[in-house]
Amino acid sequence: MNILIINCGSSSLKYQLINMDNEEVLAKGLVERIGIEGSQVKHTTTGKEEVIIKETMNDHRKALELVLNALIDSNYGAISSMDEINAVGHRVVHGGERFASSVVIDDEVMEALHDCIDLAPLHNPPNIMGIEACKELMPNTPMVGVFDTAFHQTIPMANYIYPLPYELYEKYGIRKYGFHGTSHKYVAIRAAEILDKDIRDLNIISCHLGNGASVCAIQGGKSVETSMGFTPLEGLAMGTRSGDLDPAIIPFIMEKENLTFDEANELFNKKSGVLGISGISSDFRDLEEAAEAGNKRAQLALDVFANRVRKYIGAYTAVMCDVDALIFTAGIGENSVYIREKICEGLECIGIMLDKERNKVRGKESIISRSIISTAILVIPTNEELMIARDTLELVSK
Repeated sequence: MNILIINCGSSSLKYQLINMDNEEVLAKGLVERIGIEGSQVKHTTTGKEEVIIKETMNDHRKALELVLNALIDSNYGAISSMDEINAVGHRVVHGGERFASSVVIDDEVMEALHDCIDLAPLHNPPNIMGIEACKELMPNTPMVGVFDTAFHQTIPMANYIYPLPYELYEKYGIRKYGFHGTSHKYVAIRAAEILDKDIRDLNIISCHLGNGASVCAIQGGKSVETSMGFTPLEGLAMGTRSGDLDPAIIPFIMEKENLTFDEANELFNKKSGVLGISGISSDFRDLEEAAEAGNKRAQLALDVFANRVRKYIGAYTAVMCDVDALIFTAGIGENSVYIREKICEGLECIGIMLDKERNKVRGKESIISRSIISTAILVIPTNEELMIARDTLELVSK
């Protein structure tokens, strides 16, 4: 069975076509600048050279039309006809409280996705546009929605409710939702396989560290706590997001700097984090290079980031009483030897002991802990597309 994975952003679209008989990626690509001048498709079929298709794309429907044409192209395609696409799995950022698992998309689901727009106004609309475009172009192909928030629906109420007037939760759904759920779920399952353990017997802390970053406590295969909250702004200091703040800081800065709501929102989401502290970049490679050259603000940004991650690891160790595995994943977690070492400094007291030699690895599955008696520390490249494909296969096979 071939499953097409679609991940729509406001002006971009990532895709993969996966043969689920052997979980082989047949083709993948990226559509950029949808609705903007200079739009293009970067398409690669496995075993063939990348092709770039430059064509005007006013909307996601046109973008998907070009993707489907690329997949069946006689020269650089991966399949001979669209009939060979058996199902489509869509990444959806926010499912609210309605969805605790992936679902086959029908009219009722589409209505619920529209209801969640208030919770994810930047992300859900393009996700919906992608689904609607696919339904129009492939009306007889089953579609599945896989939600970033679904994995965290097992978090206990005492962990997800905010200490605000309870009626605000009842009226507006203001609570912790958490994100990166598909990634946290994939790496937790993979860690259990690598360790040859039943996931139901494991306490796992997963660190998804990219430009957006979150930590998740996973007990018996279920999320019980996570650092992102009502929005992806809560939690760690990130590339451009502030993470945890005293909430009184927000109106204070708005008054002192005479900022509108939109300007304040941009400040905390796009101008803060390690970019704001360093004044240099949100790219950790740039920060590591600058810190090595003696830039004190770059070093401070790296220290703040590592400290926040370390703090959450300590907190989640307390939540679960014991940790069997600590996972590093996503761009920074998979590739930064320095950041992993910095985070693990001082965690020996709770049994987390990094082996500095084993830690010299980038982008591949590895166990980097010091000894078999300590908490297993793993580097696991995330694969959200495969997780989406597996959920899609399971649902459409039923």
